Amino acid sequence: MTTAPPSVAQKNLVDKAWQAQERLEARFAGLGRGKYGRVIRMARKPTPEEFRKTSLVAAIGILVLGVLGFTIYLLMSFIPQ
Repeated sequence: MTTAPPSVAQKNLVDKAWQAQERLEARFAGLGRGKYGRVIRMARKPTPEEFRKTSLVAAIGILVLGVLGFTIYLLMSFIPQ
């Protein structure tokens, strides 16, 4: 059983895909050497303890902002009356 050779349209599509892949790889090739390279090399996955603390601080911040916004809303709804 033989397969038919790829058509011209399929070859063009494959060539375009390879070119797009090469452009993408070229963009990321210098990622570790630029001005952010040191930061990226030092980055690591947080421990579960660090993640919990960070999540807790973020949640408290969101809660404080929400309470502050709701308080301002209540004040603005009662003051004009």
